[in-house]
Amino acid sequence: MDARIGIVNYGMGNLRSVEKALERIGAEPAISGSPDALAETDGLILPGVGAFPKAMDRIRETGLDRHLSERAAVGTPILGICLGMQLLFDSSTENQGAQGLGLLPGEVNRLEAGHLKLPHIGWSPLRADGDSPLTEGITDGEPFYFVHSFVAHPRPAALVASAEHGDRFAAIVGQERVFGAQFHPEKSSAAGLRLLANFAAICAPVAGHA
Repeated sequence: MDARIGIVNYGMGNLRSVEKALERIGAEPAISGSPDALAETDGLILPGVGAFPKAMDRIRETGLDRHLSERAAVGTPILGICLGMQLLFDSSTENQGAQGLGLLPGEVNRLEAGHLKLPHIGWSPLRADGDSPLTEGITDGEPFYFVHSFVAHPRPAALVASAEHGDRFAAIVGQERVFGAQFHPEKSSAAGLRLLANFAAICAPVAGHA
């Protein structure tokens, strides 16, 4: 049974590109901003492009914050992408600052890039820092496509992979069944599709018991 993966629509994300990538790996994507509709899925992807405080405002306005917390509490796999990964954490200092979803402990801060330009845009290789089913079959040093100026600071146990742009930063995180990718897997060629296929496989056992 193919996993039915909900793409959380709160008005800030590359929904169609994520949908097309999921279709390519054989998953069944479902874009929705309705908690009731998303409740029928086996896993959730939280995309995001833009500013953290505005994104959290929109998520709270629709009740999606409660839905994401409830789904995480019962073990539903969740993957945050780019800004969506940052939203999983406790808080961010972006703009005037804001509280996040609190599904992963840690704060989001501006990337210390030194003499390098921000935002960090382009391909950067990953370094493996921990084991996760999300990175099964992905080679250490594989490049992924990034567009961001802020980064999350997870607990060491949640760090799966890192990349470098000035400072080294968290590129993939994971704790229990909550995962995050700072890059855009849907724009990261075959390696990005492999990561999404791994996430679909994590969701599949849930689908098999539906």
